[in-house]
Amino acid sequence: MTRRYLTLFVVLAACAAAQAQYKVTKTAKVGGDGGFDYVNADPDGRRLYVARTGPTPRVNVFNLDTLEPTGEIPNTSAHGAVVDTKSGHGFASSKPLTMFDAKTLAVIKTIDVDGAPDGLLHDPYLHKVYVLSHRAPNVTVIDAADGSINTTIDVGGAPEQSVVDDKGHLYVTLEDKDKVAVVDTKTWKVTGSYDLAGKGGVPAGMAIDIKNRILFVACRNPANMVMLNADTGAVIAALPLGAGTDGAVFNPATMEAFSSQTDGTLTVIKEKNPTTFEVEQTVQTPVRAKTCTLDSKTNKVLLITAEFAAPAAAPASAAPAAPPAGAAPPAGGAPAGGGPGRGGPRPTMVPGSFSIVVVGK
Repeated sequence: MTRRYLTLFVVLAACAAAQAQYKVTKTAKVGGDGGFDYVNADPDGRRLYVARTGPTPRVNVFNLDTLEPTGEIPNTSAHGAVVDTKSGHGFASSKPLTMFDAKTLAVIKTIDVDGAPDGLLHDPYLHKVYVLSHRAPNVTVIDAADGSINTTIDVGGAPEQSVVDDKGHLYVTLEDKDKVAVVDTKTWKVTGSYDLAGKGGVPAGMAIDIKNRILFVACRNPANMVMLNADTGAVIAALPLGAGTDGAVFNPATMEAFSSQTDGTLTVIKEKNPTTFEVEQTVQTPVRAKTCTLDSKTNKVLLITAEFAAPAAAPASAAPAAPPAGAAPPAGGAPAGGGPGRGGPRPTMVPGSFSIVVVGK
């Protein structure tokens, strides 16, 4: 091979590598007032659900392909919403819970639950919905077919996010214990607790490679993605993340795990084999885009964020007000370190700046 053709080959290879990189491919500034927390995709129904809190609480629903609005579930102050394809029912983690028709978005009924509903997870194997609460009961199990409460579970800590496998296990991150609780979904009993062994702390997001039995636990302090054996809890590896992780997903089609951070980064971790992992890329995203969801039919990751104005300085003599006893944490949207109980007043969202961000290739 001549030097000329060798140079051309190197340039073409570099271009191909650059084209294969993840990047922000679309930003839809959809606006709307109110706080926000989780974003949830329904790949089968081709819809995207974003719960908004504040003066006009609702769940906004968008076309997953175009990001155009397709409707909303009004008067619903929730942290997130998920859909069970088999029953055609959706659920929003409001209090009381809101059960709705996934096609028409009409509210079917509300469901009284204890605790403070926060995150929630759809189980595609058992057709259940798990609603998480930082205060007991930590997990409320809902039957997606009729909205009945099957049971409640105390997992021994404050749950942040969860995943299920196809072998009858529910895994829940306990952000105040630096552990992952394991629940048998046949008996609804906690059967194990996986310690992160100092490799990560304050676990938040979690994802799972079901085939290879690997849990990906996104931790805030130290800020690492910790890979655990889903059957034994053994730590396989740990890799660094950005600051303020609050969401994680795994794509079995590409063998990649993603962690979204409030510092404006999306970490992509490649599973080269069941014991070898590497940080494949750190994608620059808008700051505060800290929760994410996966469109498994297009291999795109979607995030939500907004712009915030700096809060007015409080008088030197003013002391932050203590939240009411047992109060639920506020919905997301504020940057790490801000907000009541986190070092100062919450910043103000810039009107019309709320956006949906798409990351793909």
